[in-house]
Amino acid sequence: MAPTSVSPPPLRPPKANTQKYKVALCQLLVSSDKEENIARARSRIEAAADAGAMLIVMPEIWSCPYSMETLPSYAEDIDGGESPSISMLSEVAAARKITIVGGSIPEKASGKVFNTCCVIGPDGQILAKHRKLHLFEIDIPGDIKLNESDTFTGGQEPTVVDTDVGRIGIGICHDIRFPELAMLYRSRGAHLICYPSAFNMSTGELLWDLMQKSRAVDNQLFVATCSPARDPNAKSEYMIWGHSSLIGPFGEVLAAAGHEEATVIGEIDLSMIQSIRENLPLEMQSRGDLYRFVDVQRQRETASNGARGVESEYVLVNDTVL
Repeated sequence: MAPTSVSPPPLRPPKANTQKYKVALCQLLVSSDKEENIARARSRIEAAADAGAMLIVMPEIWSCPYSMETLPSYAEDIDGGESPSISMLSEVAAARKITIVGGSIPEKASGKVFNTCCVIGPDGQILAKHRKLHLFEIDIPGDIKLNESDTFTGGQEPTVVDTDVGRIGIGICHDIRFPELAMLYRSRGAHLICYPSAFNMSTGELLWDLMQKSRAVDNQLFVATCSPARDPNAKSEYMIWGHSSLIGPFGEVLAAAGHEEATVIGEIDLSMIQSIRENLPLEMQSRGDLYRFVDVQRQRETASNGARGVESEYVLVNDTVL
């Protein structure tokens, strides 16, 4: 039988330190003044922590306006320690003992600009850094034209990180349109996928709710999105949709904002994931004889471990994973 590409078996979600907790989505109004944006974000995060939130999710591009022309001038050197935005997030996370999915900011590195999300732990340390994988390209005659690739360089690694509130997968905005990424995060044991986003008016009304619920229901996990607030006075063709949301594994809306600046808080109960997967065992019902999902990265790592004499995570015999 010819060789077949298969993934190692899916990972089960690990036991989280906290099974039930509050999540805050900070939908911020963004100005051209970076210092003002950072101060506003700090205030919103601190208020959410005071309200009992253990996880804070920030918007995509919250430290500056979402403009391809001006974004590079706001870019920060995260690895070089010259990032006032990330420094603030680290300070607040450590002071309030919370986990922060830091939305995204423009990051400069190696002469390039990335759309980057940092996940900060309760000790103030960066747990993970996700660079937006899929860059948004849209051209609707008479409506909107935007090419993120004119400004940003796409990331190369999916991001799954273990935190005090569970295992979290990260995507940024356009990443949500690719169901394979969410499938990958489920296969790596994620409890929650966070998508800091800045959907626009042209696509948000039709697709925003649909895609959030689809990713949650298809993968039987939680999905959190956080957008900047819409500025009705913005002098830009890119008008933000807003509507940050927390979605449960049944597709239920646990918290949702409108388009204005707001912080909304919802509760996650991780036990729901096991319950729905036992009641509706999609993984067992999947037709592996007809189609397969391949986690290319884990497949390569497993093959490499086998080549080095490390015991493989899986064995393929007669086209069957053992």
